[in-house]
Amino acid sequence: MTTCSDASRDLGEPLAGTAPVAAWWLVLEQPGPWGAKALTQSHLDPALGAELDTAAGRHGGRVALVRRPRRHPDTRHPASHRVWLAATRPGGTRLLGGWVEDVSMLRDVNWSALGDGAGGGSGGLAGELHTVAAEAGLSLRPEAEPILLVCTNGRRDACCAVQGRQLIHDVRDDLLGRVWETTHLGGHRFAPTAVLLPHGVVYGRLDDKSALQLVESARVGRFHGDHYRGRSTFSRPGQAAEAAVRRVAGDTGLDDLDVTVTPLAPGEWDAVVEHRDGRTWTLQVRAEQQHPARPESCGKPAGTPVAYVARPRG
Repeated sequence: MTTCSDASRDLGEPLAGTAPVAAWWLVLEQPGPWGAKALTQSHLDPALGAELDTAAGRHGGRVALVRRPRRHPDTRHPASHRVWLAATRPGGTRLLGGWVEDVSMLRDVNWSALGDGAGGGSGGLAGELHTVAAEAGLSLRPEAEPILLVCTNGRRDACCAVQGRQLIHDVRDDLLGRVWETTHLGGHRFAPTAVLLPHGVVYGRLDDKSALQLVESARVGRFHGDHYRGRSTFSRPGQAAEAAVRRVAGDTGLDDLDVTVTPLAPGEWDAVVEHRDGRTWTLQVRAEQQHPARPESCGKPAGTPVAYVARPRG
């Protein structure tokens, strides 16, 4: 049987412009089984999961549940949970991590402040992380090491379960404590797919070599281009424009580029990509249907997904 990831790979479907969109991420350890909608279908209180999901949607963020690699016990009420808050905007990336014994404390996070910070310039959101964590009683500290979250949510798609877990198996000993199984990241057909935090850079069709290389590059602030889907900070058209510039700009730092997108017409945008050294690129981005039809997830009818294609404006 041909899987959705097999079909996407065979058709050469472009990766750029397919990352989830989020200026900030909340990552919460939740062992045990996950359903297709993990925030409300796991051992996490479903009412709390729904509240977190709604808050993230309203205020420009994303919530991910994570589990430890290897066998994880079906623990309904663990003594404590790992938790991280990440800000992804270039020039203002930051990762705070710690432990929380009572996950209901997350109800006290000022999500609107995170949303306001996300639109307040390069450093605004990074500065807000400490404030909102402290006000909610969360003891979170800055972490210099990035974390890699690999989607293994098999109830959402079989490709993520099989290929994501294999990738986790292949890299877990080299990335002890910094690689985690995670819930849905979007783009099952690009499995195995992963996000590297705090920068919010998302990858697909990863292998163990590329996964290790992207983490090593991130540790010194460098960008790794293989299998790149986009940076969650930006809209999908913005992701495609940034990825296009990355391909021609040569060796670049993770935080070197920022993007401004202007809608022109339905399915068409102008994007200006700015490098911190003063260089700029202007691109046209168009939404293009992909043919022939292919399943966007295993077990679903074939469809024609949209690809965001960025070209230099003449």
